[in-house]
Amino acid sequence: MSTFSGLNTAYTALTAARLGLDVVGQNIANANTSGYTRQRITTSSIGGVANTGVLSNGIRVGQGVSTEGIARLGNIFLDAKVRTTTASAGYWGVQANAMASLEATLQEPGENGLSAQLQDFWAAWHDVSNRAGEPAAAGVLLEKAGVLASQIARGYTDAETQWSQLRQQADGMVAELNNAGVQLADLNKLIRSTQNAGGNVNEMLDKRADLATTIATLSGGVARENADGEYEVLIGGNPLVSGETFKPVKTSGSYLMRDGDPIHLEWAHRPGAIALSGGELGGALAMLAPSDGSQTGGAIAEAAESYNSLAQLLADKVNMVHRTGESKSGATNLDFFGFSAGMPAALGLSVVPTSVDGIASALPGAGGYNGSVADQLAQLGTARDGADSLWSSIVTGIGVASRTAAQQSGLADLAAGSAIGSQLSHSSVDLDEENVNMMSFQLAYQGAARVMTAVDEMLDTLINRTGLVGR
Repeated sequence: MSTFSGLNTAYTALTAARLGLDVVGQNIANANTSGYTRQRITTSSIGGVANTGVLSNGIRVGQGVSTEGIARLGNIFLDAKVRTTTASAGYWGVQANAMASLEATLQEPGENGLSAQLQDFWAAWHDVSNRAGEPAAAGVLLEKAGVLASQIARGYTDAETQWSQLRQQADGMVAELNNAGVQLADLNKLIRSTQNAGGNVNEMLDKRADLATTIATLSGGVARENADGEYEVLIGGNPLVSGETFKPVKTSGSYLMRDGDPIHLEWAHRPGAIALSGGELGGALAMLAPSDGSQTGGAIAEAAESYNSLAQLLADKVNMVHRTGESKSGATNLDFFGFSAGMPAALGLSVVPTSVDGIASALPGAGGYNGSVADQLAQLGTARDGADSLWSSIVTGIGVASRTAAQQSGLADLAAGSAIGSQLSHSSVDLDEENVNMMSFQLAYQGAARVMTAVDEMLDTLINRTGLVGR
């Protein structure tokens, strides 16, 4: 190696150490940046060129260090695991929150729940049986019956309101999904052009990975990296993003629960439902599914249908007995509950009598002050196939479903937390490590500078002092 080539060797060392310090500084600056993946410079030694000519002086050392690039220390397998687990966590999180809200509307157990209102209703019938024909007892009964009908209607309305709110949230999720898809497609294009120009794309790769996780959390989308380095994201087995091409999606279906029009996700450019296997949107669409009559449809619509069933059963049971009685005025075959035409049973349930004259509490021919039929009606509260039993099964079913969703959500959150922890332990910035690297590069820079100084002094002696000895 010539003396001049020694300067070049020292220069390459200076360049590599300085770039290493720059990378360390970037890592430290982004130690608290969410989604940032730590970086390292990649280097390799430059070998010496063999010289076999007449002036060859034998063994030659290398010619310094080559800085090849800045590596992003991510792990595609850990990233994929994070996307899979967050998709599951998103699905069960929406389910758990929706079921918890639905369960809260039941207000069971408690004095404002339907169980308490039913008990008050049957107790009012018992009071009428003891004081048949008296306006006071009849007035209390009509009041309790009206409160019960209103409570059933409110339960249905609460379910309908929750359904509408979740329907609007689904639209928001789709808008967020489309926005993330557009950004990811744009990043694919920008990353490719930057790489072709020889630029550094590490921060862009971080952003793209973060967007892929967002899409997975929302829709359960599966991201994979193609041979050209671009991401392709699939939902329902079809590409949402492929290279720089993005295909938007939309929700289709009614905004009114009682319409029964199924809510589904479809491509904006062609009809047909997209089957989602996870994600927040998948969880929301599952909750928004219509009732199927077998309690296996969407939980909110099934709850609303349960209120309809309760209203219908209550009216049927009470009316069946009430028709066998006679009112104070001698009227028979009277209904106690009625329904408004064209409305769901829960909303249309109404109390027919307006005074004691419309209450058939007596056996026919026994006189207006007989309370035998009222006593029979009071006993309906303990019937195995009565409204109380049905309501108890409804509350139990919703409670079990809510508990199951909460447990599944907790397990999914644990899995997602573990996956994110593994990802962070591999890719996040360790300040202790960065400080050690900073000292290493600093010492390397100082050493390279000292070598350059020494070579410069040798060249000064060779050029400016040779031949001066003895003059």
